[in-house]
Amino acid sequence: MSYPDLPDIKTAAESLRGQIIRTPSVRLSPDRIAGLPADAQVTMKMELFQETGTFKARGVLLAIAAMDPTARAAGVVAVSGGNHALAVAWGARKSGISAKVIMPKATDSARIEGCIALGAEVELAEDITAAFARMDMLSAAGATPLHPFESPYMTLGAATIGLEILTDTPDLDALVIPVGGGGLISGLALAAKLIHPNIRIYGVEPVGANSMTRSLEIGSPQRLDKVNTIADSLGSPLAMPYSFGLAQRYVDQMVEVEDDEMTRAMTVLFDGLKIVAEPACAATTAAITGPLKSELAGKNIGIIACGSNIGAKRFYEFLSSGAPKR
Repeated sequence: MSYPDLPDIKTAAESLRGQIIRTPSVRLSPDRIAGLPADAQVTMKMELFQETGTFKARGVLLAIAAMDPTARAAGVVAVSGGNHALAVAWGARKSGISAKVIMPKATDSARIEGCIALGAEVELAEDITAAFARMDMLSAAGATPLHPFESPYMTLGAATIGLEILTDTPDLDALVIPVGGGGLISGLALAAKLIHPNIRIYGVEPVGANSMTRSLEIGSPQRLDKVNTIADSLGSPLAMPYSFGLAQRYVDQMVEVEDDEMTRAMTVLFDGLKIVAEPACAATTAAITGPLKSELAGKNIGIIACGSNIGAKRFYEFLSSGAPKR
């Protein structure tokens, strides 16, 4: 299987110039963020400030730009519990094409309303499996499917984030990246290792949605029997060949975090930086203040803050009550 090289990533970054936000890389202070690894320098890539509040806008624009006129006329279709759907709705409106997004009924209402406000047609499905089945039907009828992670374009979009953070902070020892289906870590790890082969790549998954961890342990893409986590953006039930192959090649270590660790990290980020992070966004902070704290002491670390798509009511519930018990 062939993957993008560094010139491909730089070309993608150039094509996105002026289309997306060049998000800041911010040095975290231990005076404001409690529990950071001792003597570490920590830089947070603020991708939660991206268009639609998620990194996925990058890959969506690249995918739409590659469509021919016939495909553009038929529009796009996507499945998502939120972030990818928002990015597809935004990217389709920006590109002047139609979009339908199929979302599980349990999706946060703020994300559904956001997609509608961006002009997408929203269809609700019983669960994620039914949503993908419906996408297959619409694809057969002519719409172009935009997969949330298993796509060279999503990988390239994520790789441009790696290019940016390593331009801002070229001497990183490690990158800590949240993992759902694998689109973000596949692109970031690819870019980081091409630029800085000795950098160490850590992936972070919820305990209740650890498909990539299991896949890497077994040596092939695996499907979970069930997903149980508050981090719905990291709730992919399976790994898939393209993104798994990149993770297998470039990811050095996976760690898992509990839902309670993510809600505590959400509180830490709100108290220290006054940012509203969804659970997936807080996963990397949970990892470096939890299971990776000792290992990363004294290191120069980059972490990715991936998204902010959470409604006020749900955000308040998590901060005031913690994660619901599984």
